[in-house]
Amino acid sequence: MERDVLSEINQNNMSRYQWFVILICICLNIIDGFDVMVMAFTAPSVSAEWSLSGAQIGLLLSSGLFGMAAGSIFLAPLADKIGRRLLILVCLAIAGLSMLACAFVQSHSMLAALRFITGIGVGGILASSNVLASEYANARWRSLAVSLMSTGYGIGATLGGVLSLALIEHLGWRSIFLAGGITTLAMLLISVWLLPESLDYLLVKKPKQALERINATLYRMNFNALQVLPDYSQNDAKNNGDFSKLFAGQQGFQTLCLWFSFFLVMFGFYFVMSWTPKILISMGMSPQQGVSTGILISIGGIFGAAIIGLLASRMKIFYALSLFLGLTSACIFLFVAVSAQVSVALLVGLLLGTLINGCVAGLYSISPTIYDAGIRSRGVGYAIGFGRIGAIFSPTVAGIFLDKGVAPATLYAYYGIVFILAIFLILILGNAFYKNKKEPNYSLKTAP
Repeated sequence: MERDVLSEINQNNMSRYQWFVILICICLNIIDGFDVMVMAFTAPSVSAEWSLSGAQIGLLLSSGLFGMAAGSIFLAPLADKIGRRLLILVCLAIAGLSMLACAFVQSHSMLAALRFITGIGVGGILASSNVLASEYANARWRSLAVSLMSTGYGIGATLGGVLSLALIEHLGWRSIFLAGGITTLAMLLISVWLLPESLDYLLVKKPKQALERINATLYRMNFNALQVLPDYSQNDAKNNGDFSKLFAGQQGFQTLCLWFSFFLVMFGFYFVMSWTPKILISMGMSPQQGVSTGILISIGGIFGAAIIGLLASRMKIFYALSLFLGLTSACIFLFVAVSAQVSVALLVGLLLGTLINGCVAGLYSISPTIYDAGIRSRGVGYAIGFGRIGAIFSPTVAGIFLDKGVAPATLYAYYGIVFILAIFLILILGNAFYKNKKEPNYSLKTAP
């Protein structure tokens, strides 16, 4: 009988190399967090230089998210055809070069266009690295591995905020984009050297030199080498990777639940992350205090992603995520109530960041588990892309409401309700997933 390598990975303990690959994915997500959130921290300075309205600032904040949606929907599915590694390298180049260009723009419209291009690269990286981390983890630690990868976003966003405080006053907001571009291109060189290809991809798609590449990776993971490639036969292979496969049978209901869960959570998440510093400043905080609160929310995200991952190793991830969603909603209401007291607002901001980033990490942990290897990047990419649609609308809608005189406290209350709605979708998705849970949609042919 031929070996089932994927089952061996699921059942065996995690090797140091597997954790190393997940560490690389964390670093990729650090780049993503920095590149995405840098606009939120530079928005006050950009707005002051070009005298922008709330709607124009919302456009700048949304343009990168719109690009992320495009990258997740149109680029990420290519990873199922060309491999996770190659797509990540291409997307790093796109993100790095466009970030450098942002440092030299002379108008907000050109900055918005370049933020869109950066978002395309970030969207491809995010979906592919999420899948890669999931595929290198075993069954027990998969949720923790993907959640740990999500901590990178909080780390990157925090670094963006710290650099903003340190550099903008002396070198201007353009220096932040310059630093981000250089860092992203440096990560490209590191990934060329160290980032491996997905074993799931190599085993199922069998590209050139697949056996040699698989054995090189298995050696690093302390697994015995393969003599021949296992013959994985995928069911419905003719339609493998097609968009329609995401909606085949019971898969379709789970896909829709996942998509709308992403939409709601991202809608709320990007309002909190993008608008909080500026809104707090308008409510009486100094610019330094507003940015500091935004940084604390990002720092909280580092802990939140790790906490929900550990929680998921002891209880079903769907229930852990529902708990985080409920607490996030309560914390949003509390955050507005204490915003007048700076010291208390900072502490609540840290708690809010912990919870809201944990919600996103929980979604990232769920999404790879409901799709088979042949359509995993496509499924995850489309789910993230659909979530980005909510992220796109969120800052712009907030900007329009604020321009119309809606009180910040009322606006935060609206967004708090969004997380309550997401709880129902996650519980429905969890029920459907466990009810229809089955083995991956491929079988290992045995030798005659």
